[in-house]
This record gives sequence, C-alpha cells and structure tokens, in this order.
Amino acid sequence: MKILKRLWDGLQRDFRLFIFILLLLEIYRALFIGTMSGYISAETNSTQIWTALFVGLRLSLKTAGAVTLLSFIFVTIFGLSSRLRLAIGIFASLIFSTLFMARYPYYRAFGSTFGMEVIQGMHDDLSAIIITVVQEYGLFWRFPVALILTVVCIAILSRLLILKTIPLPELNSFIKKFLFSAGIFAFVVAFFIFARFGGSFTYDNGLNWENCGVTSDHFLNETILDDGQAFYRVYTMNKWMSAGIISNLNTENISACAEFISPRKGLVADNLSPYLERTAKGPKIPKPQHIFIIMGETWMQWPMLGKYSDLRVSDGIRSLIAEPNCYYSRNFLPTGEFTSAALTGIITGLPDVNMKVNYQPRSYEEVYVPAMAPPLKELGYNVDYWYGGTASWENIASLAKAQGFDNTYSISDLNAPKQSVWGCKDEYLFKAIEEHLAEEPPTVHLIMTTSNHPPYNLDLAAEGFDFDSTLAEVEKLPNVDDAKELTTMLGHYWYMDKKTTNFVRSVIGKYPNSLFIITGDHAVRTDPSMNPTIFEHQSVPFVMFGAGITKNILPADVVGGHASIVPTIIELIAPKDFIYYSIMPSLFDSFGATFNRQSYITQNTAGLIDLESVELLPHIPSSELNKVNLSAERDAAKKVIESVRTVGWWLLNHGVNFN
Repeated sequence: MKILKRLWDGLQRDFRLFIFILLLLEIYRALFIGTMSGYISAETNSTQIWTALFVGLRLSLKTAGAVTLLSFIFVTIFGLSSRLRLAIGIFASLIFSTLFMARYPYYRAFGSTFGMEVIQGMHDDLSAIIITVVQEYGLFWRFPVALILTVVCIAILSRLLILKTIPLPELNSFIKKFLFSAGIFAFVVAFFIFARFGGSFTYDNGLNWENCGVTSDHFLNETILDDGQAFYRVYTMNKWMSAGIISNLNTENISACAEFISPRKGLVADNLSPYLERTAKGPKIPKPQHIFIIMGETWMQWPMLGKYSDLRVSDGIRSLIAEPNCYYSRNFLPTGEFTSAALTGIITGLPDVNMKVNYQPRSYEEVYVPAMAPPLKELGYNVDYWYGGTASWENIASLAKAQGFDNTYSISDLNAPKQSVWGCKDEYLFKAIEEHLAEEPPTVHLIMTTSNHPPYNLDLAAEGFDFDSTLAEVEKLPNVDDAKELTTMLGHYWYMDKKTTNFVRSVIGKYPNSLFIITGDHAVRTDPSMNPTIFEHQSVPFVMFGAGITKNILPADVVGGHASIVPTIIELIAPKDFIYYSIMPSLFDSFGATFNRQSYITQNTAGLIDLESVELLPHIPSSELNKVNLSAERDAAKKVIESVRTVGWWLLNHGVNFN
C-alpha cells in the first residue's frame, strides 16, 4: 500500500511537471510567433497561425513526455528524492529558455529553427564560433535574459510541485488494489504512447518533425518544432548524413542513373567511369595564362537583381558584367548551403548527398573520378587553393591536396593580420595572390574569401562605405526585420564586391590572357526580407570574365551550378577530343536543371526538392509566364536530381565499381 501511495502521489506530480513543460514550450512558441510576425507571409491567415499553435502543442507532447519520463523513472518508480523532479524541471527550463533566446538570431541568420548548421558549427573552429556568438548574436545579454526566464520558471514550478495531491482512495480489498493498480498501469502506458506519437495512439496518425509542416507558411512550419524537436531533427539528419541517407536516390538502378547523365546514350558498362567520360569539342577561347575561380563568402545574387540596384552594393561585379568580355547567368545554384559543401563540391566534382565529403576516408585514399585537379593538370596547369582563414578549417586544405592540388595557401602564408576569427580581410588575400602570380607557372586558382562573414566587424566607414545612404535604401525595402543589421551585412558584401573587382581589373591589366569565374559559396544567411523567395534565398551569380569571353558564348541565363564550372572551363580551353570526367555536364550542354540539398532551379522555375513549393523565376518575361509548365519543369528537375545524386552517392560509398 505504501508503494502504491508513492506511485499515486508521484504520478500526479509528474503530470504537473509534464503540463508545465508543455505549456512553457507553447508559450515560447506563441511569443516567438508574435515577436517575429514579420516573417509570416502576407498571404497567411490567422487560421494557419492557430493551426501552427495547435499542431505545435501536439508535437511538444513528445518533448514534455521525454522530460517527464526521467522524473517518472527515477523519482516515481525508483523512489529517489523528490528534489530530483524539481531539478529535472529546472534544468529543462534553463535549456529551453536559453534555446528560446538563441532561436531569434539563429532564425534571422538561417531562416529556420535549429538545423544542420548546428552540426556544421561543431566541425568549425570552436573558438571562432564562440567569438561570433558573443560579438554578433548577443550572448552576453541573451543568456542573462534566459536566466531571468529560468528564475520565473523555478518560482512557478517549485510552487506547483509542492501543492497537495489527491489522496489515494481507500482500497480495502485485494481486488480493488489490483484493479486500481492495473488502471494506473494502463493509463501510464496509454499516456506515454499518446505523447510519443504526438497526440495519437498509432504511428500512422501520429505527428513527428518530418510531417508536422502542415501550413503553407515556412516560418509557421518552423515554429511548430519546439527546440527539443528541432534538435531531434538535427540528431536524426546527422545520422542520415553519417549513413548517406537523402531523398531522391535510386541506388537499385545505378546503371540507369549513370546512363541518364552520360553523353553516350545506349552505353552499357560494368563501372561508372565510362558513363562519366566526356569529350571536349575543341577550344573556344585562347588558352588562359591563369584561371581564377573566386568563391565569394555569402555572395548571394539578390543584390545584383534590378529591383535592388538602388542599394549600390554590387556595383563592382555589375561593372564587370557590363564589359563586352563578360558572360553572366542568373540561373545558378551553389552545391549546398555551407561553405564546406561548396568547396568540397568543386574540388571533388561530387554533388551534396548529405555526407561530409571532407570527413570520408575514401576522400583521402583515392582521387574521385570527376575531381577538379587531374584534367586541369593534364592541360598544363598547376592547381592551387587559396583561403583567407586557417589551413586546418574543415580539412579543406588536406582534402585539396589529397584530390590532386599542387599547393594550398592559408592566412599563415599571406603575412596578413586577422580581420576576425575566420580570417584576414579580402584585400590581403587578393594582394598575396597577385604578388604570387609573377612566380607562378600557368595556374588554376580556387579562391575562398572570408570578409563577408559574421562577426561583421569591418570598419566600413574607413573602407568608404556610405552606411547612411544604403540604410535609407534598405528602409524602403518591404518587410525588413532589422534595417541597420541588414545594412551592416550589405556593407561587408559591398567590401567583398569592391575588393574582388579591384583584383580582377588589376590582374587582367597585368595578365590580359586570364579567365575569371566569380560565384558564391552559398546565399543562405542574408535575405532581402523576412519572406524571401526561394530564388533570393538560394541563388548565387555565375560571372565569367576574360579574354575571348563574349555575351553570347553561352545561352542566355543558362542553368547550372558549381559542379558545371570545371567542365565548362575544360570545354572553353581543351583541344578537340580531350577526355575528361564529370557528373554534371558543362554549361554548353546544360541539363536545364540544377540543384543543391534543398532546392532546384530550371530555366523558368525555382522549387524545394522535398516539398511541393515552386515559383517562377523573377526575370521570366511576362509574355512567357503563361507558357511555363510548372509540373513538367519540376518532373524534369526531379529526374536530374535522382540521377546525379545517385551517381554521386555511389562514388562516395562504393567508388566506380557497380559491385
């Protein structure tokens, strides 16, 4: 009877803990929606907001249940001190309050509740991450606010847990005790099943992070995930990444996928190499003395679009585009949403298949068939990697050497002071490269800049940036969250644009027979509004500048991505019948669709791979709008995604052999 009394009392107190955590998560969800309401699409109505709150409450049953389970096992079942129940509640309150405060800068930076950027940060320089969080994201004021919230939670929860419970009813017979105990057992089991499945008793009708996005609004769908479920999403996706799990794979039909990407239709082979083999059609420009592939840090494309021209932060690259020896395509996507994905993609020639190429043993044991360095070296070039940060960052320098690069250079080689924890100012990087050219044989230079990255700590006034003028233009943009913060970001973008353009013009003056490719590593981090289009959020520019380049050397706004850059260079300069290997074709033979981990672009549309979201590109002529078949373009993109992803995944996991 004593044990039954303890269980009865403990269950009631556990239920109070459960309700407290559940309501805490719902209150934080509602506060976040209310204070960040500018991120809600104008087309979203109040019904969808209430739907998000209700579905979020259901999903948080899982999180509250997980917290309560600890108290139930250790306090109610094993009889440990009731203070442990309070300690569990306090610890959970501290965690959720801290994450609630951290969610604000995280969402503003990445447009989501906690996601894979968390894992990316774990592989980054930890001290750099900490400094960025302090300087850029307000750790020193956000954490004290979280502590205050936690103190409020402690006051409420401690009072709630000491309230008297309903006494155990009189059970004066064995049958009554048995039935009451059986009832308690059935209730507990049913309760935890109900919580486990997010407000349902079956998996089919249950709710989880994968199917909870029930509204048509991206922001609301992200708020449905409480921070516990968001981190569970990160944990699950990281497991998938470790196992190479991603949508749109067809590994059971690898040969069909390989045949789709091959220029040699009808080919039958027992390994991937013949399918990846391509033959150059002959040179289209004089062979350059130097080739530069410049990956601008967060070089998003939207500031270059006509509707944002008054910001005047992309005047440098615009001036290059205006030259007769320049080609520019707007229909371009990066390999992924992280810098490392962009660099590993171009170094290895592999798409993003939810596996970190730079941490795969195979990447250091063999050179991938579509890797960048081998064909360029065969064409007579050295291949060098330049980075304004540290050599150890993300193992990229080691990966480049393992994949055939001749040299890698980092901040320790540049004789330059650090601008921030991430590296030196771009001007020092470009200065070192330019000084090095006099001693260089013909070289392909892969260059990664660093200045346009948090913490945004450049002295913009000293650099000549007109902050007030740009701020005035930013304030004219609709639905901007923080105009001053966006202006600061755009000031760093302006600096990158200016220094890159100065470098290009200086080098072309000294080495007229040079070729420049300018693009961005990713666009995600800086958006023009709280409701950016897919295209604005994801696209980066593709600019090709140099001797022999013309406006019509490629079709207008040809569709492509990072994986097409090296094949395009080869097709520009290689002799006829030169053999090389790549998964994606050059831009001269574009598939008409390209993609990264989340999104795709076709000639007329941009969409999300795993959702039905699709939009027309902003530069489609109005006369052509009614002619666009959204469904057909999505289906065509899906076929490209499936084939390219499958082949890339296979190379990472199995190499070229089919068995």
